[in-house]
Amino acid sequence: ARGANGALQGVENLGWKLAAVLQGRAPQALLQTYDSERQHGASENILNSTRATDFMTPKNHITRVFRDTVLELARTYPFARALVNSGRLSKPCTYESSPLNTPDSDDFKPGMRPGSPCTDAPVEGGNGSGWLLNHLGNHFSVLLKGEFDGAGLAGLAEMTTALAPLAGDIRVIRVDAAPNDGTATVHLADEKGVLAERYDLRESAVYLIRPDQHVAARWRKLDAGQIASALQRAMGAELPPEQAA
Repeated sequence: ARGANGALQGVENLGWKLAAVLQGRAPQALLQTYDSERQHGASENILNSTRATDFMTPKNHITRVFRDTVLELARTYPFARALVNSGRLSKPCTYESSPLNTPDSDDFKPGMRPGSPCTDAPVEGGNGSGWLLNHLGNHFSVLLKGEFDGAGLAGLAEMTTALAPLAGDIRVIRVDAAPNDGTATVHLADEKGVLAERYDLRESAVYLIRPDQHVAARWRKLDAGQIASALQRAMGAELPPEQAA
């Protein structure tokens, strides 16, 4: 079940890359990252499925003793409940070492590091309450927290226009900023603070998110040049020679 449901992540991974290559916006080498990223996903699925199967149907005396002891302790102790492995249908993996990632250069908590699948969070938008992932869609997205100076926002607007032939429509999502100022595609409010907590989203933080809703890069300050470089990298422009062959 995990492998079959994991195929959905495979489709999401391949879809935007194939579209970019067919439209002439990215090199064919971008398609090779589907293989490397999803092989990692398949290996993770196999590992987790094996662990769940071994827990539910122990293969030897030691694993049976472990399983039975965990189930007994789980009746009383919370720590043991976390060890109960009944499997799960699917969990997107983190593309930890993908060449499309731009490594962190600023101080962030590790949870939403480059390559991570975006975690959902409740937000408030123009149509009332909603969820972050619904606003990300299937475009490249730039997620900005708080207020920024005019020069920074002007540079961002110029960058998204200049890179539109490469990346298509780039969605600019501003969180907890003044609405209707013409600098964003979407304005959201993080009234419950869940988004800030899950993304370590302090004032002026910036995330670049891929069309398959994996984090491509993140920074503590807005720099249109850094975003442009990270976006080009995410589109395969900086793949190593052996991958571009």
